[in-house]
Amino acid sequence: MNALQNFEKKELERLTSNRAIPRFFAGDILKVQIKVVEGEKERMQSFEGVCIARRNRGLGSSVTVRKISFGEGVEKVFPLYSSNIKIEVVRRGSVRRAKLYYLRGRLGKSARIAENNSFNSRVNENKGAEVQSNVAEVETETEGNDSPE
Repeated sequence: MNALQNFEKKELERLTSNRAIPRFFAGDILKVQIKVVEGEKERMQSFEGVCIARRNRGLGSSVTVRKISFGEGVEKVFPLYSSNIKIEVVRRGSVRRAKLYYLRGRLGKSARIAENNSFNSRVNENKGAEVQSNVAEVETETEGNDSPE
């Protein structure tokens, strides 16, 4: 590794040690909160929309979020590792593309993205499998103890 790669690796570790960046993909509904400084005051401003692109370039990583505001499409590009933003995944989307630029030409119902229920069901199935295996273990232990008295 050269000096620039070492520096970038250390900076990424430093920036991600304070806060975790959630796992998200294109098609997910994100809520991005931006720290806005106005004179002496600071406030958090929210921007909620569909993640249409994610650019993974180390420290230069960014995410493009699109929403429809008063009938006009608005897109913002946020740096992923900035200390001034906080990203929250509101809903998982089911898409088959990495970049959703085709949404720019769509309005209304055709611009909707189906919700990805398989992500939530996989988590629930794993929990259910653990519970079923625990129940099976308990049943096999009690079957051996069924002696007539």
